[in-house]
Amino acid sequence: MAKVLKQIIYLRGGMNKKCTYILLSFLFLPFLVKAQLSQFKDSIIQISGITMTADSLRAVPAVSVLVKGQRRGTISNSQGVFSIVAFKGDTLTFSAVGFKKKDYKIPMNLPGNNYSMIQLLVDDTTYLPVTIIRPYPTREEFDKAFVSTDIPDDEYELARKNTENARMRALSRYTPPDAREATNMFLNKQAQSLYYAGQVPPQNILNPMAWAQFIQAWKRGDFKKQNNNNYSYGGTDYGY
Repeated sequence: MAKVLKQIIYLRGGMNKKCTYILLSFLFLPFLVKAQLSQFKDSIIQISGITMTADSLRAVPAVSVLVKGQRRGTISNSQGVFSIVAFKGDTLTFSAVGFKKKDYKIPMNLPGNNYSMIQLLVDDTTYLPVTIIRPYPTREEFDKAFVSTDIPDDEYELARKNTENARMRALSRYTPPDAREATNMFLNKQAQSLYYAGQVPPQNILNPMAWAQFIQAWKRGDFKKQNNNNYSYGGTDYGY
């Protein structure tokens, strides 16, 4: 009987100790959670800054800013400004086309939750091997193409051909007048008809100047026609 009583007292004492431990745990649990939240809050930091060239301090746009080991990051804007949230102790990787990669480890002892920085990037020059581009695979094909190449006329020769007297006469004869020229011709005709209003206009058959112009045109061959619709002016044929 005495042994049974001792066991009961022992069990009650153990249960009291467990209850005491549980009560103490519930009492200190809010303080532990608050401390952990405070530590978590202090470990978060917002990094803001500008990415610039190391030699001329020019802003570098479109720089990738990644948290190393994580799938999080951002890109700097056209002025090189960026902002990212990370944890103290994380490593930021800066990379851009034409620049070398740069890693920045966030210190653990930074005060506060905001930090501003200027990240300098160094140019990354890539030297490629010499490449010679040829339009022809062999020298023989190049010589053949060079000999048979039709070299076009230069601008001076084209201008000389376009301003030849015979060509200008042909163009003036068969090119229709534009709106401005047609208006001037109509106004001149109206003025001429008004000039001889009320009287008989003179006949060019008695005008020696008209006969001189006719003889010059006849000598130049302005009135000659060929069967192939080519017109000859000054010894040069122009086909239309």
